[in-house]
Amino acid sequence: MHARRPHVVVHVAVSLDGATTGFDPDVGRFYALARTWSEDVTLAGAETILAQEKVLADAPRPGPAADAPLLAVVDGRGRVRQWEALRDCGHWSGVLALRAAATPAGAGGSPEREIVTGGERVDLGAALGALGEREGARVVRVDSGGALIGALLGGGLVDELSLLVHPCVAGAASDRGWRGSAPVPARPLERLASEAFEDGLVWLRYRVPT
Repeated sequence: MHARRPHVVVHVAVSLDGATTGFDPDVGRFYALARTWSEDVTLAGAETILAQEKVLADAPRPGPAADAPLLAVVDGRGRVRQWEALRDCGHWSGVLALRAAATPAGAGGSPEREIVTGGERVDLGAALGALGEREGARVVRVDSGGALIGALLGGGLVDELSLLVHPCVAGAASDRGWRGSAPVPARPLERLASEAFEDGLVWLRYRVPT
């Protein structure tokens, strides 16, 4: 049994053809809407962080933001290295690595803290439970790519799905589908809210039955 986990929100920008890449998202609107949930923890996958590491290395470092969320990174293979830059970039109050027992010792530098769950892979359910129990997290917002989103959906670990739909078609070179280690089951969702903006963006929110 996992400890009682926080409310988990997946907030993602997509194109009309269901892509998460291959178009320029409205980043300002995306993160303005993300403040809706006042998350305690921002959850990201290692691939999302690795894609930003060159930028992070040269970014200003004003230091941790006391009133900001904690950043938790699923880093089962110990590949993330820019922990100090992540902590000090001014977006989060601190950083934490989610790792598995099989994560190589000393890999990926030294985050401030880590939570170890699972054997070969990070047990996401147990990790979320630990974030609630040890870190006092009530709301976790997922800010990541399709692999982590798919794993969370496949594990029945998502409570709310938020889509910021952009008025464009990304085309064949983009990424579609949320694929995790477990297949994502087909299920009906309950619409919570929808809002259309003058620039053509549409914001859709759904409750995911678990």
